[in-house]
Amino acid sequence: MEKLEYSVPAIGGKGGKNIIKKTTYSNAPADIGKAIADSEIIEDFLPSPGDLVFKEDNVKVTLELSKRSVGLFKKYARSRGIKYQRMIRNLVDQYASRALH
Repeated sequence: MEKLEYSVPAIGGKGGKNIIKKTTYSNAPADIGKAIADSEIIEDFLPSPGDLVFKEDNVKVTLELSKRSVGLFKKYARSRGIKYQRMIRNLVDQYASRALH
């Protein structure tokens, strides 16, 4: 069977740039080799990971909350794999959003 080469962008190059990584397949099963040979490379249309992160203008505040409330947020946040501060911020943002309408 012939060797097939397939180039794909690899994320994480130096300086945050994408690099092209060439992979050579040998001894691939015939159906996989044919699929690779017949494949069509399409232009990357997805946004970069950096474009998916939305930075908002945040203001740090000092706020005293009850241990019970913070404990509840920590419990829910831990079970969902997120930060409890983010949960509290989202709650306040949702409340403010409704109050503004």
